[in-house]
Amino acid sequence: MTESTYPMLDVEAALDIVLAQTVPPDPERIPLAAARNRILAETVYATSPLPPFPASVKDGYAVVAADGPGEFPVIGEVTAGRVAEFVVAPGTVAYITTGAPLPAGADAVVMVEETAMTVSPAYYQHAGAPVVHVRARVTAGADVRPIGYDVAVGQEVLPAGARLGPAEIGLLATVGVVQVAVYPAPRVAILSSGDELVETGTPPGPGQIHDSNRPTLAAAVAALGGVVVDLGIVGDTQATLEAAVARGLEEADILLTSGGVSMGNLDLIKPLLDRIGVVHFGRLRMKPGKPCTFATVERNGRRRLVFGLPGNPVSSLVTFYLLGAPALRKLAGWENPRLARVQVCLGESLRLDPYRPEYHRATVRWETSLHEGRGALLADSTGNQASSRLLSMRSANALLELPQGEGVLPAGAIVTALLIGEVL
Repeated sequence: MTESTYPMLDVEAALDIVLAQTVPPDPERIPLAAARNRILAETVYATSPLPPFPASVKDGYAVVAADGPGEFPVIGEVTAGRVAEFVVAPGTVAYITTGAPLPAGADAVVMVEETAMTVSPAYYQHAGAPVVHVRARVTAGADVRPIGYDVAVGQEVLPAGARLGPAEIGLLATVGVVQVAVYPAPRVAILSSGDELVETGTPPGPGQIHDSNRPTLAAAVAALGGVVVDLGIVGDTQATLEAAVARGLEEADILLTSGGVSMGNLDLIKPLLDRIGVVHFGRLRMKPGKPCTFATVERNGRRRLVFGLPGNPVSSLVTFYLLGAPALRKLAGWENPRLARVQVCLGESLRLDPYRPEYHRATVRWETSLHEGRGALLADSTGNQASSRLLSMRSANALLELPQGEGVLPAGAIVTALLIGEVL
């Protein structure tokens, strides 16, 4: 019997190796509109105050606070985007809308609900100033945002390492940022190996099946913000495999292969990676995904990461989530690229594997009835966990970390879980 020469590593030790070998590239500067979901590579500071002028918080009347309640002539109006050409002297007021610059002379705003017109606006247009009755007494600064109230000059707007979601994009636009320094989106080349595989849409011949690994991995990479380079299906020949791997190393930061990493005569990935790079591990103490392989290859002055994933569909996707996804995130600039780990309550009993820890596919949701109504995360198994059964990944948003052991974990037991999707 042929034995593997690679020691069997725990997944956490393997992930430490992967992240130690992963070096983010130099940042690039791109238009703000193209930066959604990228990671900011430099701290951004405000170069001007927001608002840049005293601004009204509400629709109402700009007043001199010391005047107090009473009836006052309305000498004009100022709306958002315009600057008043008049001065509010004591004993006068001006109509003002939300966001408009406070006119000179005024030091507060009385909201319109605390006033009443004593002469119609039509009178103002034809016969002179209308009169408004101000019922409220306000202090100086009431309902006025002073200069720099929201953002002061020199204030940190976003730190390096921030992920640019909608609010962050809007904040940068607010302070006038046009271009931002971000980490490039990682390019990930994907190939499937095996003579038994055919493209979706091509009727399989005798002994053949449709390739599901490549579309699955491509979707997972794209969901994480990676740029997919599709290398197609590669047959079980040395020459075609070497050509595809060479292309992937030229065009991408990460190369994902699936299949060809076990111990059979046609498992060519490990020997190839041994020749062209450094294989850091070739076996993992886990179920599913034991033969997962990780190597680095230096190409064009940069280190390429290569993951030789198992051929079984579930093994391929699970090992990508555990190792490839954190590497992709680190390349993209994430400060903490590891999967989030949470505690969950088992919704049913689960049998342990006596030989290896298992990453059990599950659907995790918030259940309000647990813990005497305080609520907790509840994990439901996705069923049969065979590594060839991609149905076990359907609806799964977590991988339960079941320890190696004998017997059964009862329903209600608390275990840790790695999140691979949103908790609903």
